[in-house]
Amino acid sequence: MTIPDLLNRNPNSSEHQKIRQLWMKHSLAEDKRDLDGLISTLTPKCVYELIPTGERWAGHEGARKFYTTFLTAFPDVHFSLTDIVIGPQGVFEAPDVTGTHQAAWANIPAKGKALKFKVIIYFPWHPVLEKFDGEKVYFDRQELLGQLA
Repeated sequence: MTIPDLLNRNPNSSEHQKIRQLWMKHSLAEDKRDLDGLISTLTPKCVYELIPTGERWAGHEGARKFYTTFLTAFPDVHFSLTDIVIGPQGVFEAPDVTGTHQAAWANIPAKGKALKFKVIIYFPWHPVLEKFDGEKVYFDRQELLGQLA
């Protein structure tokens, strides 16, 4: 969808509830490390992007690789949600993330250190399929590198 298309989407309570419920299902599946549950919330052509690095994964297979890599890198990851916006375009969430960096992630080699960082994640909504089209993950790479120095 183009930006004008997204701006012209009108919110309605029924769709808002669907988006909210699916985001909750996605979040609970991630907390449980339930990859099948995560994948069930995504469109077949979903795209995962780490904006600071330009890394990209496409489709359900790509989403599995993204999550396997992320959860291997941070096996004890914990998200503490600080902000969230849900609308007809999708969901923006801003959690504080903590975890022990056990494997390479975002082109950053692991040093086994406990890290704490802020991420902003956009889950674009596909209104026809009523699922998320992936995630765009924004974070301060320099902040992470500074914690590993």
